Amino acid sequence: MPKKGRRTASERAREQSERFVAARRAHSAVESAIHALENHGLDRCLDHGVLGFKRYVGLAVLARNLQVVGNVLQQRALKRLQRWRAAV
Repeated sequence: MPKKGRRTASERAREQSERFVAARRAHSAVESAIHALENHGLDRCLDHGVLGFKRYVGLAVLARNLQVVGNVLQQRALKRLQRWRAAV
């Protein structure tokens, strides 16, 4: 993350590098994914221990991926239906 406050020239150069900018953009994507998981039930982990937590997170990520795939399939079907209706 960028440093707050006054930065030196070397810090500014580092924060403007392509690698740093790409990492900062990826951070936003990760925050968005975390928010989506929290909104779909992963705001509390009811399992106990590290193994239970890992299992819980893994299943939550799998469930979110299934939701995304389902949404993509629905959008494709909707576009296909709209093209069919336009042609008829």
